[in-house]
Amino acid sequence: MPTPKSRVKRLIQNMLTVSGLVITLFSPVLHAAEFDHRYTNFDQLLTQVVQTSADKKQTRVNYQRLSVKSDILQRSLNAFSAVSKNQFDGWDEQQQLSFLINAYNGFTLKLIIDNWDEFKQGDADSIRDLGSLFTTPWEKKFFTLFNEKHNLDDIEHEMVRKWFKEPRIHAALVCAAVSCPPLRDEAFVASALATQLDSQMQRFLADNSRNEIKINGQEGEASLSSIFKWYRGDFEKGQQGFHSLFDLLSTYSEALVEGDDNAQAQRNLLKSADYPITFKDYDWRLNDVANF
Repeated sequence: MPTPKSRVKRLIQNMLTVSGLVITLFSPVLHAAEFDHRYTNFDQLLTQVVQTSADKKQTRVNYQRLSVKSDILQRSLNAFSAVSKNQFDGWDEQQQLSFLINAYNGFTLKLIIDNWDEFKQGDADSIRDLGSLFTTPWEKKFFTLFNEKHNLDDIEHEMVRKWFKEPRIHAALVCAAVSCPPLRDEAFVASALATQLDSQMQRFLADNSRNEIKINGQEGEASLSSIFKWYRGDFEKGQQGFHSLFDLLSTYSEALVEGDDNAQAQRNLLKSADYPITFKDYDWRLNDVANF
């Protein structure tokens, strides 16, 4: 017959076993709660290395400064890489999309910093110079996400564009070129994502060097970034209310005419939804502060 002492010992063992089981069962939940959806480190880093133009319509990255803060960038990227697919699937849609936009922009910064010596030595002028004979830089699997090796194309085309009905991401994903949308000087966060995407599209369309409405007498045209040529189909699916590029430009008409002398003529053209759309050449130079 068990002694009182042995019964107490067995009771303690049973309690420890049950406690361990509870911790095991709920560990994914606890682990998920540990992820910082405010992106505190990444947000602070962007504030320090992203510079905004005087007209507030463009930004550039101080890559030299970023190169000496690469450990801070790496800590943020390590946090991204630590997220499992099960953990990600447990988040709401805004958290998921914010995460993927930040991951894309963060790993793009890493790609540049990992090859910063090439840019300093003049061996590279553009992110496109970081590819190889058979692989573009966007196809290089140089980071881990969801416990698998991935490349930037995976995030943009196989995740963001497939999983979300949000064409405004094309004003938020930044591939480190001068003609890209401006890299935001803060992280994308779920609680403000809709507002951030809206402001990104406004800022991108308000920059006449990238997108402009040209008026010639009674006629006119929209001269847009090549981004809208490459991803035109994403703005024709009815997502976010956009069934055509005309819908997009009408929605953001005030951004397009901002500061222009012939704003009313531009508004009239945009209301007509019947005008030619042409596309500008893309400036692939690095979006470094030296190229402001």
